[in-house]
Amino acid sequence: MIDPDDPAIVIIGSGAGGGTLAHALTAAGKSVVLLEAGPRIGAADWIQDDMAAYAQLSWLDPRVATGSYAAARHAPTMPAWIVKAVGGSTLHWNGLSYRAQPHEFAPLSRYGVVSGASLIDWPVAYDDLAPYYDRAEDLMGVTGTHGIPPHPATNHYKVLYAAAKRLGYSHISNAHIAINSRDRDGRPGCIQMGFCNQGCKINAKWSTLASEIPKAEATGRLDLRAGMMAVRIDHDAAGRANAVVYRDGAGTLHRQRAGLVCVAGNAIETARLLLLSDSPAFPDGLANTHGHVGRHYMRHTTAMAFARLPRPVNMHRGIVTPGTIFDEAGHDEARGFAGGYLMEAAALAPVTLAMLIDPGAWGRDYADFIGNYDHLAGVLLNGEELPRADNRVTLSPDVKDAAGHPVARVHVDEHPHCDAMRGHFHARARALFDTLGSSDVRTGVPPSATHNMGTCRMSADPRDGVTNAFGQCHDVPNLFISDGSVFSSSTAENPTLTIVALALRQADYILSGAGGI
Repeated sequence: MIDPDDPAIVIIGSGAGGGTLAHALTAAGKSVVLLEAGPRIGAADWIQDDMAAYAQLSWLDPRVATGSYAAARHAPTMPAWIVKAVGGSTLHWNGLSYRAQPHEFAPLSRYGVVSGASLIDWPVAYDDLAPYYDRAEDLMGVTGTHGIPPHPATNHYKVLYAAAKRLGYSHISNAHIAINSRDRDGRPGCIQMGFCNQGCKINAKWSTLASEIPKAEATGRLDLRAGMMAVRIDHDAAGRANAVVYRDGAGTLHRQRAGLVCVAGNAIETARLLLLSDSPAFPDGLANTHGHVGRHYMRHTTAMAFARLPRPVNMHRGIVTPGTIFDEAGHDEARGFAGGYLMEAAALAPVTLAMLIDPGAWGRDYADFIGNYDHLAGVLLNGEELPRADNRVTLSPDVKDAAGHPVARVHVDEHPHCDAMRGHFHARARALFDTLGSSDVRTGVPPSATHNMGTCRMSADPRDGVTNAFGQCHDVPNLFISDGSVFSSSTAENPTLTIVALALRQADYILSGAGGI
């Protein structure tokens, strides 16, 4: 639709950030080229089977994992689980939509200097983002907001709610989930079929594929190009981005002139693209004058605990993550780590559970645990991970992709606070299950990250990061980062709601004239 020689707004990536931004800009009258590396897969084609769904949706291009973290041992070519398809990882997320807490926007001020961490305060405060959180919750249909009722409590949630109460916890909720609890915004209410991370077959779950992209297309101003992998961003003599080079499925290169570029490829591929876009003016990668592109990579500190209970739970019946315990979300130095964590009720399908709990385990006892699947209950740790300058994405010197470009090398040496937080979580999870009479609790650590943040972090001082408070690159004024790469810290909360809120705020900033469009 848009001529390759016209200087367009080009957005790279169609997930929570890119898809939301595309709709906001087209709705305001701007024409947008949206590049997505993966295909467009409709709900009718999604597969409700773990391994087949993983193969259908996942970004399976090779990567390299190094360092002390679990991915380097158990998933050395797959350190992150993200989607390569139109809609990005909003296809497989579970809908948890929690606001970051006010203190989490100022971690350096709140936690102080933590040895081995590269903490800074965000250049944006909670009050700056609050109106955009409101807009994001309305856009996504988040339960418990805007008069939207929560889902009926699943049995899995009821069991863990009762245990949490017995343990003395008080802040427990099954609200703030971006899955329709009733018909809304042209999408049906949830029918509680479960297995949400394999794609919602009826589109009750919010995704940019189900919501923002069709709305942007309806404006007549969206040029969506699926199956197109961005490989380079070029710039002019003044240092402004002026084109995006991308390749199609046959390997043919194309070039789209650009007046403004927004990169939303998820934190690993966003950093990789900037590093691949080096030039004499930017020898270490585009927008990387101060060396922060790829650095301060964060996931969340994660762990899981599953227990066999005396009576059936049937955790697979209903939405995958039906509720959360928030009591541990605050910062408490007495626990021995900075930041806090959420305890999220979480169901895994049998095959996935067998792969993640006690990896490599074998024998009758282990098979008996998995075989009693209907009696299992599970809880997941989602906790703040501290940024570290040397936890970073670089270009692999050895491994190339199909087109001959270096793949991303993801290096993580976990901060000691990660183990301290996991230890605290495991103790609380065991106590939780003890109140329910469990005699068998198994734990594990997911090797592949689903939350990727921080590789192009925002900063008030250009010497401390890559972008300003609106995701606009300090070095390249018409280049924006529009995904979780801009997070200055990970917070304890799932990142998608904050990504969407930041994208809406960025859209307003661009429409005000920032970046020259």
